[in-house]
Amino acid sequence: MDYGNQTLVTEFFFVGLTNYFQHQVVLFLIFLLVYLVTLLGNMGMITLIWMDPRLHTPMYFFLSHLSFVDICSSSVIGPKMLTDIFVEKKVISFLGCAAQIWFFGQFVVTECFLLASMAYDRYMAICKPLLYALIMSQRVCVQLVVGPYVMGLMSTTTHTTFTFHLPYCGPNIINHFFCDLLPVLSLACADTQVNQFVLFILAGALGVVSGVIILVSYIYIVIAILRIRSAEGRCKAFSTCSSHLTAVSILYGTLFFIYVRPSSSFYVNKVVSVFYTAVIPMLNPLIYSLRNKEVKAAMRRTIVRSKFCIRS
Repeated sequence: MDYGNQTLVTEFFFVGLTNYFQHQVVLFLIFLLVYLVTLLGNMGMITLIWMDPRLHTPMYFFLSHLSFVDICSSSVIGPKMLTDIFVEKKVISFLGCAAQIWFFGQFVVTECFLLASMAYDRYMAICKPLLYALIMSQRVCVQLVVGPYVMGLMSTTTHTTFTFHLPYCGPNIINHFFCDLLPVLSLACADTQVNQFVLFILAGALGVVSGVIILVSYIYIVIAILRIRSAEGRCKAFSTCSSHLTAVSILYGTLFFIYVRPSSSFYVNKVVSVFYTAVIPMLNPLIYSLRNKEVKAAMRRTIVRSKFCIRS
């Protein structure tokens, strides 16, 4: 088909979540609170890990990067979504839409593989405790953090390039509150079956690879825990993994619902997208702080030091 005589799209408009003013006020207050808690919680986690020498371990090195990724992913969507709630024309430029897809994809994939790196770290700590310090060296930890960023870079560059090389010359209203791949692809003036197939295969492959790493790690972890004779020892070993398991279940369950399962209405995807763009980045620091004795102890030590500094 020839698109030479058709006007190319230079900007997109979002449908948003609701057009009712009362609902907009409530949503604005909720999302503002969620975004502020996300920033404060994750920045607090990074600061706590940086300030407390007892948290200078591989596990918390990974956790600090997870918090950084959560700050970035929520900031790609959050501020724009908040400013658009009361605006009649929720507009974003063509390049701005591409940038939003690129950055958000980067951080989502990075988070998936960071969780895989954290699972491997827990496997080494529980299954090979005598070799843990030797194997999980600073160099290995850096590699296990750089790897997820590289995977995110390759994945999101592929998706964004495939998506925005298509012609967009007709409708420019995105049935969403941010630029996501499937709603944007539905506006293209060309056959998108290949793009959707690539998205499905690549998202599935990345999910399978990172998921298999996590699954295999936990199979060995469970076997090792069951071999511990004392109930107290088993509980202590399992408690070190419970926060990570919770975070993995929430993120992977949501992403599977959006990108891997058979397609459903954009409305359902929109509701679920609120959860993984706004809620999950807020939950991670809460999960890792409220269910982690070391983090809570570090918080108490930091508070005591702060009080001492103020008095002196």
